[in-house]
Amino acid sequence: MPEDDAALSAAEELALARLALAEGDLQHAAGHVAGALAQAPTLPEAHETLARLAAVSGGGVDLFPLDQHTYVGAAVARAHLLAATGHPGDGLDLLAAATGYAPQTDWAGVPWVTAPELIARITPEHVARILMQVCAAVPDPVPRAGRPALAAYLTLARNAVTAHPGHALLLGAASALARRLGEVALAIDWAGRGVRAEPTKLGEVWLGYAYRSAGRTREALAALGRAVEHDPDDLAVYADIAGTLADTGRLDEALDWIDRALDRDPTFDCAVHTAHRLRYLRDGDVAHLVALADFARDHPDDTHEHGDLAECCRSRPWLGQLTPAGGPVADALRQAVAAEHPGIGATVRSPTPPPPSALRAGTAVGMRVEVTGNGSPDAREPRRAGTRRLWRYEGTIPVPAVPAPSVGAADRLRQLAHPAWPHPPAAYDAAVGLATLELADLVGLLVHPPEPPATAIGRVLAGQDPTMWVRCVQVWACLGMLHHRTDEPWAASTRRQVLLDLVWGVEDWITEAALFAMVTAAWVDPAVRPDVARVVAERLADAAAVARTRPVPIATSLAHLALATPGVDAETRELATALLGAAAAVPRPRNPLTRLWQRLTATLRRR
Repeated sequence: MPEDDAALSAAEELALARLALAEGDLQHAAGHVAGALAQAPTLPEAHETLARLAAVSGGGVDLFPLDQHTYVGAAVARAHLLAATGHPGDGLDLLAAATGYAPQTDWAGVPWVTAPELIARITPEHVARILMQVCAAVPDPVPRAGRPALAAYLTLARNAVTAHPGHALLLGAASALARRLGEVALAIDWAGRGVRAEPTKLGEVWLGYAYRSAGRTREALAALGRAVEHDPDDLAVYADIAGTLADTGRLDEALDWIDRALDRDPTFDCAVHTAHRLRYLRDGDVAHLVALADFARDHPDDTHEHGDLAECCRSRPWLGQLTPAGGPVADALRQAVAAEHPGIGATVRSPTPPPPSALRAGTAVGMRVEVTGNGSPDAREPRRAGTRRLWRYEGTIPVPAVPAPSVGAADRLRQLAHPAWPHPPAAYDAAVGLATLELADLVGLLVHPPEPPATAIGRVLAGQDPTMWVRCVQVWACLGMLHHRTDEPWAASTRRQVLLDLVWGVEDWITEAALFAMVTAAWVDPAVRPDVARVVAERLADAAAVARTRPVPIATSLAHLALATPGVDAETRELATALLGAAAAVPRPRNPLTRLWQRLTATLRRR
């Protein structure tokens, strides 16, 4: 909520609180004060009204009881009243809990928290616990925009360290917070002082992290190595050492450390996640990522959330995002947008019929497409007989051959479609939101894509690449089909048959979307992997054969899909690699999508 709106809302709450106070209705007054604090936790008027309420109610703490569903504003009000009645430690506990609930709100930015006198009223162990609780609730590092909301805790840490300069646990916890808030030099100083005061495993870990944040890898590894000496059974430190080595390109040494951890415990989650990530970085074999996805699925109760799979898939074709559409029409559309020309009146010549989705995207913005030949085999015919037809041709113009989807289906998909995802299993999970759509609606969405949403993502897609939104719709519609009649066994299922029809239909962006849906099915269900690997191999081989006689704009994307497929055979991998190598050797226009992807993936990470 914008600051002005928050202040106005808090002012209204406080006006109501004062009216309730004047009438002696303390319960309603307390509720409105809690509402004001939730909106503007550092507003002086809110604290003045809280003090008035405390004065007429014997301290006021009982007006803000704790239960399973305590409102955050009530918890914060109780925190301040506890501090005022001689229990500041309990108050800090509640403020830290509020920070865990909403880390970007400045819950603790009040005078009693930042006053040096507070430190005499609580133990250094209690301060350390508060700082560690805050660290557990925020990212490492905290983005710049989120740091002001945590500044009060850093002041608390400074005051506590000044009062207790030799308390090792406090120094280490303070270092951890300082590091997260970008105060790296301070973090090194505090952690170093903590280790000198009392050498411990945890102290060395904090020091190692501080050195690592400063880019001082040698010192970081030395500190983490000493942590292992303190406790050879803490395998999380092995994973930290491996990650630090990998960040500097020392993959062999990193894998040695991971192997040492796995020798001690082959199921230790941090080591398993790190091992698969490093092995993928070493040889690029997607089998490591599939194994990691399997491990995560089979061990849902890991000690904490890991980001290794998402890190490896980020920005990689089909593993973490859509590939840009290929072919002369898609290239011309992107160039027109980059040159700030909408394409009206432009003419593009294609040696063979382009994918129908590309042709319709071009004509939708006024672009004329001249097809100079048919090629062989005819790109307007399905690659296998008997598949359902989504398009019919009126001369050279493709026309949808299936009805448009319902308005509700279009709205539902518009809310979900995005060109990037953390990894294929996450895309599958997100598509469950389409599970209740009718199959006819999902099919209709493929050739009747709705307009982009009126959101930042929608505007970026429409303004940077006119092809991207259509491809998003098609990908998510096909992912939605994976959730259709899931009670049917895969081999004879409706969802498999429909996707196969789309894979072997007219060469189009829909081919890629349907094949990605099948590949995603293989990621989440090991039982379907042999079938999907066979389909992918056959479809890529067909595209390679056709490419010998005419252009196949989707061939590069199919090659990327093959390399993302679990269990695909070595021959198919070699063919995919060869197709990608041939595509890379062909000069192409400058890709204008780099900045677009950076903006979109940044948006995804903020979700």
